Amino acid sequence: MKLSSIVFNDSNRVRSGWRATIFVISCFSFIFAAIIAVLPIFSALGVQLDEGTTAVYAVQFSITTAAALFFGWLWGKWFEDLPFRALGAWFTGGWFRDLVIGLGFGAVSLCLAAAIVAVSGGLTFEFNRVSAGSAIGATLLNTLLVFILGAAFEESFFRGYMMQTFFRARYAVFAIIFTSVFFATTHNANPGANPLSWFNTFLAGVWLAVAYAKTRNLWFPFGIHLAWNWIQGSVLGITVSGLEKLAPDPLMRAAVSGPEWLSGGSYGIEGGVACTVALLISTLAIAFAPFLKPTEEMAAFTAPSAD
Repeated sequence: MKLSSIVFNDSNRVRSGWRATIFVISCFSFIFAAIIAVLPIFSALGVQLDEGTTAVYAVQFSITTAAALFFGWLWGKWFEDLPFRALGAWFTGGWFRDLVIGLGFGAVSLCLAAAIVAVSGGLTFEFNRVSAGSAIGATLLNTLLVFILGAAFEESFFRGYMMQTFFRARYAVFAIIFTSVFFATTHNANPGANPLSWFNTFLAGVWLAVAYAKTRNLWFPFGIHLAWNWIQGSVLGITVSGLEKLAPDPLMRAAVSGPEWLSGGSYGIEGGVACTVALLISTLAIAFAPFLKPTEEMAAFTAPSAD
């Protein structure tokens, strides 16, 4: 075997594994440098970016989303001669329809998980009568922005170029498993994370990857991701992936009283078996939904090619 064949395929194109690696390294390098650069600027302006607040998440997710989209476009163009729209993040045909359907799937899936726990008596809800209406409104709006940016980053990074370049190289199953493991592992540093929360986040990665595979754009998984997080934290008042400060004044307050293996305990519903069941049902529903399919344009952009 020639040494060059490890890097280049028979078409003299850089292999998918190297393309994905270069994308990840580029993103992390840029994000690290950008965050170091902007922190003194905010400090000089008197803006406090306290850990775990909506402000710091908004800044971080803005930088990370920009990096994922920019390098996704750059390396897609450089290595595979693809336009930006191939990422599935542009206003291509059917984008709004897929976004709305994604929001519906995310909302229903989250409510299913919450209902499973509630029916068992492990989770109760009541309207937030402690916080002022203005505080609740601020939480709903501020967290909507944060969850939009957070979902945009995670979808453009995990289900963006890194996964898509493996899809085009005929490694779809590997792409889904690899990016889902990566996705789950990055959440391990969250407060209260445990093996079940890792497994559920892995399943969520598969769920969102299947959503991408069905439409070949990022709008559908983005809608799912956004609705799941926002309704969970800002509407129902359930902790999102162990991050308790994200939604300080939600519309409703959730009280956990059942076993943690079912409800997720302090980590939130994503740390319990109810979430596992909901994700499996929703993934199967998406996989077999006949009305979900890519446009001809997006199918062509993601058609299998050489490794």
